[in-house]
Amino acid sequence: MIGGGLMGAAIAWRLAQRGREVTVVTGPGPIEAPGATAAWASAGMLAPVTETNFTETGLLDLNLDSLRRWPRFVDELADTGADPGYRTDSTLSVAQSPDDAARLSDFADFCDDHDLTTKRLTSREARRLEPLLSPRVRSALLVEADVSCDNRMLWSALIHAATTAGVRFTPGEVEAVTTDDDRATGVRLRTAEQVTADHIVLAAGAWSGSIDLPVEVPVRPVKGQILRLHAGTLPRLTHTVRAFSHGQEVYLVPRHHGEVVVGASVEEMGFDTRVTGEGAWSLLRDARQVMPLTAEYTLNEFSVGFRPGTPDNSPFLGPSGVPGLTLACGHHRNGVLLVPLTADAVVEHITDGRLPDCAAPFTLARPMTARKPRREEEP
Repeated sequence: MIGGGLMGAAIAWRLAQRGREVTVVTGPGPIEAPGATAAWASAGMLAPVTETNFTETGLLDLNLDSLRRWPRFVDELADTGADPGYRTDSTLSVAQSPDDAARLSDFADFCDDHDLTTKRLTSREARRLEPLLSPRVRSALLVEADVSCDNRMLWSALIHAATTAGVRFTPGEVEAVTTDDDRATGVRLRTAEQVTADHIVLAAGAWSGSIDLPVEVPVRPVKGQILRLHAGTLPRLTHTVRAFSHGQEVYLVPRHHGEVVVGASVEEMGFDTRVTGEGAWSLLRDARQVMPLTAEYTLNEFSVGFRPGTPDNSPFLGPSGVPGLTLACGHHRNGVLLVPLTADAVVEHITDGRLPDCAAPFTLARPMTARKPRREEEP
């Protein structure tokens, strides 16, 4: 397994449950070291409805399928003694300006056309449901199915579950996948150490496209700046709030322990790890316009993460075209949401020799058309 983030840990756990011996090459640092991986930086939204757009209906179906798997997935993790920080509080999508309200209304129409259950709310109804919203909010859309989890707790839970099941995590930076007679046979680390395996899974997130592979996998890093506030003793947000705010987008995701995650920029800057004044200012400004009390919250953290982007914003799942090499990468803004489905699909492909129907449209062999990302997307 290449990559010890959410995908790598989940797939390793599932493979170990099927009796496979699994080694995960995690990267250059300790397995749970903070860093720019999506596993650490993400907001943890499980939001197939509010994350979708008008041109990604195929991806919407995949995301909805994965969301249906989450309750059982959480129960199985809980059985190992780990808490993945799952929250069933719903999502409010809100609008401020007249143009924002028109945009939200168009999105509500799209949801109606695709049988996605939502409820349109007036400003007063939205603030009755979430009193911390600004009185300048003009309208809202309640999406009860869109929920969240604490991605950092989920990561720890998956590492615990996988380790308990016998998975071996080892630090190391993979330089290349090695082959013999056109079959993948292992990996070469940057230390020149060779690790052999009957099967390799590429789950290295935004770094998947940086590894020397026997096939081209077009995954690139999409930078996102994100901040974490803490309510302390002040009133707390109870719903995930996604806002159209004067033409911009911002999200606020609450945690059980009082933290609120605010994000996130979308920057085609490669692996640029700088946090910037502009990034912090714009996020704080947009959050304050939607929920004024955020100006009084404590600023706990401002960081950078990298989404694994692809030409069409959809993941690569299953066969790579090279025997012995399976793909589980390119999840872009839906990485946390797609963990259960990706793990199930990859394990079925490896152990049973077939890819489930839900994942079949997302192989590397599909035709791809580049799509421009939105300004505000999940890291």
